[in-house]
Amino acid sequence: MLHPQVQQALDAISSRPIENVFLVACGGSSALMYPSKYFLDREAKTIAADLYSSNEFIHRNPVRLGSKSLVILCSHSGNTPETAEAAKFARSKGALTVSLTNEPASPLAEASEHVIKYSYGPEAPAFETNYSIMYQLVSGLLYVKEENAKFHRMIYSLQGLQGAYDRAKIQFADQAKAFAASNKDEKVIYTMASGANYGVAYSFAICILMEMQWIHSHAIHAGEYFHGPFEILDKTVPIIQLLGLDETRPLEERALHFSRQYGEKLIVIDAKEFDLSGIDEDLKGYISPLVLNFVLRQFANELADARNHPLSTRRYMWKVPY
Repeated sequence: MLHPQVQQALDAISSRPIENVFLVACGGSSALMYPSKYFLDREAKTIAADLYSSNEFIHRNPVRLGSKSLVILCSHSGNTPETAEAAKFARSKGALTVSLTNEPASPLAEASEHVIKYSYGPEAPAFETNYSIMYQLVSGLLYVKEENAKFHRMIYSLQGLQGAYDRAKIQFADQAKAFAASNKDEKVIYTMASGANYGVAYSFAICILMEMQWIHSHAIHAGEYFHGPFEILDKTVPIIQLLGLDETRPLEERALHFSRQYGEKLIVIDAKEFDLSGIDEDLKGYISPLVLNFVLRQFANELADARNHPLSTRRYMWKVPY
């Protein structure tokens, strides 16, 4: 059964012509959009999809943005000013706006036509969390507009996500603690992935390591590794390598093969090791990034504890004008 607010949004979408979808957010909310963007790129036949940082969305002013556009936005707090302004901007162009947030009484919610509140926190049911809601929304979009046959199986598979999370939590508990103990004093930690998984690497780099732990980082796209970034590799450089199950996995495997020849501080999280029981085989490539993200959050919690640097600590964010 769909999240009721997703169903309401899909009812509105079904009554309007949609030619393009703009996924708009900042930071971790932007990273949330990557798996759904990958899904749309692979599955949509008549609808184009683009992903924008909220501020650039306004300044770039896409020429295709108009009455046949769907703009999906996200801000966890709903207070991100750039994203609230992006919703207003999209509506001024005649686009249909649907926003995801954990705070339904927020500037973003007020600026949007349809609002979906997702659940958040360690006790939140996986089916009701932001990544799952995004997949419910975009797979539903393709169902109502293109009769995409994966929709019902996607919903069924997302209902099996909680079990995958629970099993992964146990499976990676020791590895998360070992990662924290080995890397608590590192000044630089890179993350690498590709395809549907890249947003997870990006989020971990900019939101966890840089924002919440003040550790220098960069998310490296596995397809770009051999076009410059691999020159930073030596035996002292920690790299978190994510391997997913989508069509771009060969890029990640190639990068890992090279890194193992010349590096020693490699942290490998391979989706092939996940127990994805209850998830349809041809959807595992789409859903494995959600489990990768869950596992990395375990790593983040353990790292914060080992460093005695809570994830809530900030120097500038929400503290000074910017």
